[in-house]
Order: sequence, then structure tokens, then C-alpha cells
Amino acid sequence: MGNILNLHGSTSKTGYDDSHEVLQGEACKRQRLSSSFCEDNPRLIPALPDEISFQILARVPRICYLNLKFVSRAWKEALVTSELYCLRKELGTTEEWLYILTKVNDTKLLWHALDPLSGRWQRLPPMPNVAFEDESKGLAALKMLRRVGSSIRIADVIISWLRRRDALDRMPFCGCSVGIVDGCIYALGGFFKASAMKSVWRYDPVKNSWSEANPMLVGRAYCKTGILNGKLYAVGGVTRGPGGLSPLQSAEVYDPHTGLWSELPSMPFAKAQVLPTAFLADLLKPIATGITSYKGRLFVPQSLYCWPFFVDVGGEFYDPDLNSWYEMPIGMGEGWPARQAGTKLSVTVNGDLYALDPANSLDSAKIRLYDYEDDAWKVVAGDIPIHNFTDSESPYLLASLLGKLHVITKDANHNISVLQAELQNDSSSSQSQSLLPSSDNSTSEHTELSEESEREVWRVLATRSGRSTELVSCQSLKV
Repeated sequence: MGNILNLHGSTSKTGYDDSHEVLQGEACKRQRLSSSFCEDNPRLIPALPDEISFQILARVPRICYLNLKFVSRAWKEALVTSELYCLRKELGTTEEWLYILTKVNDTKLLWHALDPLSGRWQRLPPMPNVAFEDESKGLAALKMLRRVGSSIRIADVIISWLRRRDALDRMPFCGCSVGIVDGCIYALGGFFKASAMKSVWRYDPVKNSWSEANPMLVGRAYCKTGILNGKLYAVGGVTRGPGGLSPLQSAEVYDPHTGLWSELPSMPFAKAQVLPTAFLADLLKPIATGITSYKGRLFVPQSLYCWPFFVDVGGEFYDPDLNSWYEMPIGMGEGWPARQAGTKLSVTVNGDLYALDPANSLDSAKIRLYDYEDDAWKVVAGDIPIHNFTDSESPYLLASLLGKLHVITKDANHNISVLQAELQNDSSSSQSQSLLPSSDNSTSEHTELSEESEREVWRVLATRSGRSTELVSCQSLKV
């Protein structure tokens, strides 16, 4: 799965292995001799039944699999079979890796995977090139960005996030969204030639390759993705309309077992419908600014904006059992910590919902935990070592990995750093399962940190060079 390893076991100082390393000299000769010998033998390991050989391979760390593929053609085929990975699940030898999507020099997107146990980074195969079906439409859409009208504010927001006006035209998958379902990574939509795409690409870590999945029903960029009941949801985002780029209220769901997308009820944006004047309704555009899967539902914080101003309006949640949207609890929506440009990141770890609050400066960032019983966000960690990269599109990312909260950011030397938190809280036992907010909807600051939680330590799990890259998205996947 992109495990391009140094055959002598050495790595760079950052733990990153060159994805284009080749065998040379005597090592090559030994490898070819070994391969020739093994291919003449009908068994994976001479003198052992293949059932036993699979038992052995299933216990080998996944970081070693690329080396093992060089043993013989039979080994290479065995290491990409579903039988082997089903056996890993049965034996409990599956490994959870962190996958990070980065943008390099505003021209291309690259994926990197981190094995947290060895601290080694691997580069994934690049997403395939996109040939847009009608370049003339894309060029026309690019010109629309400069048209006068309310929609130009939407275009300005996106261009501001990208920081360069020609980025939509130069970089495929710009603004794509990422989700993980059924053991694969999915890259949804994004811009190409200034038009929002419907395309969906799937990365299979077993085969270490990308393949095209069925497209979405609607072209989307910057949509929000969530997983519920083994299905992938795409919510909101922006698309190209008659007058330029416009936000979407629609949503759809993908079933990996059928490979089909199905339409869902659109987000009502109820609070956006009660603006006092038609002028404000035209001026302020509703947009989904985040998403999280929490307690069996999809929670989507929302904002109204007129660039460069964002106004939080709480949010709504989708109940899959009732196939309907409902207003989010007041304290949850109004207190949801925000990142720059109105984007709200969050992550669920062991059933608890966390968000990072950058306050007025990233240097004073805190981790907040949502308490469902009190319908309030409470500080559970402070003094997060995040540096103030205000010019960055994504100063930080949040991830759940190995049952712990992780913050991915850049350190003072512009290296990508993965920070692991040791958080002490007993919220899992105290939080209510009810979706109704408590009678106390106060958003006042609660007791910050106890002496015990003050002692929590952020540990640097891994780093790698990232001077010319920006963070885009991250996911964790167990295989």
C-alpha cells in the first residue's frame, strides 16, 4: 500500500522512504535468484502448506509487505488477496495508519501514509490525471468568477482559501473532499478547469492503486463528508451555477456494496429562512462549514456569509432512521469552535466529540470536548504547541488514531508534525444519549482545566519535511 521501503532497512531522518527507490548491484542479483527459485516451487514457503504460510504472512507488519512482494510472483499475488486481509482481521493483526493529503506549491496534491508503530512515512500513488469532458465550459466558468453579482462573493471565498486566482484552472481535484468507507479512501469531486466535478476516485490499500467509482449525482467542491452505518455521505459544498459559483444545500449517500449514490433530503437551513429582510437573504449565503458523525447521526454546523464576514447560525443534524434534518442543539451549534474562514473541524474519538479552539491566536489553542448532557463545549486541554501560520489554508488537522486524539500541524521548522494527546476525561460515562439539549443552554466558560488534566502531555508521534506543502485533509484507516 505504497510501502516503498529501503531493502536494507534504513530510512531518512524524517522516517520517510523514497517511493522511487530501486534495487541495485548484488542485492538485485540475489533478489532475482530468490524469485526464480521460488517461482519453480508451487508453495509460498517450501515444505509448508499455504494455509500455514498465510498464517505467517498475516502476522508480519504491513510496513514489510513491499519487500516481501519481491520474493516471487506467488508472494506478490498472495499479499494483495482479500483472503490475507480477512485473516489479519480474524487474528487481530490489523494496523491503523494515518493518511494525510497535502498540497505542494499550489500545483498538485500528494498523499502520504504514516505507520504510527514504526514512525515511517510512505507515499501513495498519485491520484490519476483528470481529462475534463468540455474544456470550453471550464474556461467559461473561470470567466464567471469575475462577473458582477452576489455570486462573486462565493467565488472570492474559494479563491481566498486557495490563495491564488489561477489555482482552480491549474490543479485537478482542488477542493476535493475525502472519506473512508469499507476499507478504502474516497476522493470526492473538487474543481478542474473552474468547474465542480462529480467524479469519485477510490484508493484500495490492499492493491495500492486508485480506481474510478460511480460519480456523484451533483458536481461538488469543498463538500463535507461523513460516515454512518457503513455508508459515505456527501453534504453541501459549492457548484457552478448560471451566475457563477453557488453553495449547495443538497446531500447524497454512497453505498459501497452497491456502488450507487442516492439522493437525500436537502438541508433546510431553517435559520437562514428567518432573516428580517429580503436584502439580507440575498446578501448572506448559507453554507455548511463542518460535519461530524456523532451518536448515530450527522451533525453539520452552518454559517451565513458575505465575504469576508461569516455569521454562525448553529447547524442541523441528519437522522438516517427518519431520513430527515433537525435543528442542532443550541449550545452545540453556537459554541462550536471555528477555524479561519468559517470552517469548523472536529473529530470523534471513542464516542467523544472534540474540536480545537484557536481563540484569537493559534499560539493559545485549546481542545474542547462537547458535553451532551450540558449541551456545552468544555476545555479539556490547553497550551497546544501549534504555531501561528495564519497564511496557511489549513493550519492544523484533527484525527482519531489508535484510540487517541491527534493534531496534525507544522512545527517551527515547517515540518509536518503529528501530535498525540493523553486526555483525561470521564465524559463517556456522564454524557446523555438524548438528542434534546438540556434546560441549561448557557454558553459561558466552564471550569477550564483541573490540576490533573493540566498535566496532560502532547507527544510528537512523527514528523516529516513539509516546507513546500500545505495540509489539506487526513483520515485514519485500519487494514
